[in-house]
Order: sequence, then structure tokens, then C-alpha cells
Amino acid sequence: MSAAKPVALITGSGAGIGKACALRFAKEGYRVVIADVSSNDGQATREQIRASGGEVLFCQGNVANETDCQAFARAALDAWGRIDVLVANAGARVYGSLLDATEDDWEKILGVNLKGVAYSCKAVLPTMMQQKSGAIVIISSANALVGRADMPLYDATKAAVLSLTRSLAVAHGKDGIRVNAICPGFTITDFHIRRAAEQGISEQELRARAAGYGLLGRPAEPHQIASAVYFMASEDASHITGQYLIVDGGWSVQSGAG
Repeated sequence: MSAAKPVALITGSGAGIGKACALRFAKEGYRVVIADVSSNDGQATREQIRASGGEVLFCQGNVANETDCQAFARAALDAWGRIDVLVANAGARVYGSLLDATEDDWEKILGVNLKGVAYSCKAVLPTMMQQKSGAIVIISSANALVGRADMPLYDATKAAVLSLTRSLAVAHGKDGIRVNAICPGFTITDFHIRRAAEQGISEQELRARAAGYGLLGRPAEPHQIASAVYFMASEDASHITGQYLIVDGGWSVQSGAG
């Protein structure tokens, strides 16, 4: 990475894991582009980074639209002239069995979880190729590797981006670009807290129900996933590409983990 202050573009970074990544990269001295569909979340995260002295932009948009992804990259280049890291984090969920899934369900989850990741990568790759440097970290899931019955659409898209990770690593290694993935297990994010609240479940109760998860007996916090993301993007991982790192507290190695 050059001596110029680096730039990280992070999708879905208004809340949850994405927000934790934005805060971590800002703390490490990166200039950060927050890209999120939620104006309220994105602006709140932007102000939090600004309050700590960080350089940050917020771009509202949906990664399912290629034009929005191109706009995210253009905003970074217009402001700072470079893109050193992409964290392709934005994601959507669809619950229920394959038999229950509608065409709209498929369009929603493929649009965000697969096409959105591809569009985000496509938007930053030309700049990284010109720079002859860059790191892309794609957020997959431990459930991409372990079967379960109730979220087949989500899990299929998270498995698909692992294939995309490998393909992009092969295609762009000679361009000086590394592409890796992180596979989180259950993580207590804003999404889960808000969804629980809609069901009349407090955050304290949510955490109590999650006790015993994995081999460490607890779910992850967003900052723990962000630490793994930062590692994969950093010089400490400079000889790692085309790989995925499971960050699930040992959940996926247990018998009957699905």
C-alpha cells in the first residue's frame, strides 16, 4: 500500500458488522466511504466517525443496483482519488423453506447477496487494477458451509460468493489484488436486536437465548468480525488470497451444527 492515506469502501456499513468495520478502518487511519440503503443508519455512522476525527463520506444506495455501486466508487475517487479496500458486506435475508420461496424472494436475495457483491467488486476493480494494489473482503457466512433447513436461499447466496471470491482471486492476483472472504457465525447485530424488539423480545433476552452458542458458549459481537475483516485487508495478510476465514466461535466444527 502506498504512503497516501488509504481508502476503504464498505457496503451495508450503516449498522451491524458493516458499521463495526467502518469504525475499525477509521480507527486504523483509513478514509471511509459508508454505503448503505438506510439514510438514518448511514448518517449516524458517518457522524460517529467524524466525531472521532475520521475522514468519511456517506453514500445512500442499494447494492442490487449496479448504478448505485458505480456511484459509491465514483464518490471515493472524486473525494480521495483511490480505493484500497472494498468490504462487500451488504446483505439481505429471506426466511423459510425452498417450497415457500417466491420469485420475489429469489429476486431480492440474489439481487443483494450475489449480484450486489459482484456489482460492488466490479465497481472498484478497474481502479485497483490501475493502482496495481487492493484488497477485497467479501462477507459470506458459516452457513455457506453447513446445511440447515430454514434459510436455503440465504445460505445458497452465501455459498455462491465464496465461489466468486476464488474466481476473482484467480483473475486478479497478477494485478496485485487480493480477494478473501469472512464467514461469520451468529453475531448479535442491530438487525437481530431490532427484529427481536419487533417480536417483543428484549436485547437482554435475545442474548440469554444465545448463551451456549458454539464452542466458546456465546455469539460474536460485530467488532470481533470487523477485526477479522481488517486482518484480511491488512498487510498482515499480504500473502493470503482466494481464502475464507470462519469466525464462528467453533460452531461449525461441532457435530450437528446445522
